Amino acid sequence: MADEHILDPQTAEAAVQDEAPAAAGDDLAQRVAALEEQLAEARDQSLRAVAELQNVRRRAEQDVEKAHKFALEKFAADLLLVVDSLERGLELSDPADEAIRPMREGMQLTLKALLDTLKRYQVEQLDPHGEPFNPEHHQAMAMEANAGVEPNSVLKVFQKGYLLNGRLLRPAMVVVSKAE
Repeated sequence: MADEHILDPQTAEAAVQDEAPAAAGDDLAQRVAALEEQLAEARDQSLRAVAELQNVRRRAEQDVEKAHKFALEKFAADLLLVVDSLERGLELSDPADEAIRPMREGMQLTLKALLDTLKRYQVEQLDPHGEPFNPEHHQAMAMEANAGVEPNSVLKVFQKGYLLNGRLLRPAMVVVSKAE
């Protein structure tokens, strides 16, 4: 009975040939699965690279847009000193004095021309007198008690503020009311 398990050479060869295609099929299936996994990874990397390229391009466009929009920031800030000087000169000069009337008119025209030029380049003036205090656009220099005005309102403006394309260029320096 022990001899029953012994196969003749032809049967053994046939058994080996049957196992070879099954083993080759398993090997091919594993290789196909590995290649499909590599393909999926390559697709994922490709999509990520394309998305990153689009993000870099978008950021570069935004940087160029901001550079164009705010290129005048330092220049405009320097011009604000001239505006302040002209406004102070007009405040301190006596409008009733006939001797300096031509000078005052010249200063007013110069100030108007300068403000119009700044406005053309999207520099907006903030004159918050009487408005509620806004810490994003105003810098409180002092607080005064005033019964006739609602608390937290701007009473006086020491120096006007300015925006460049909607972004704060210089805050307005103000005196704010407080409750008595």
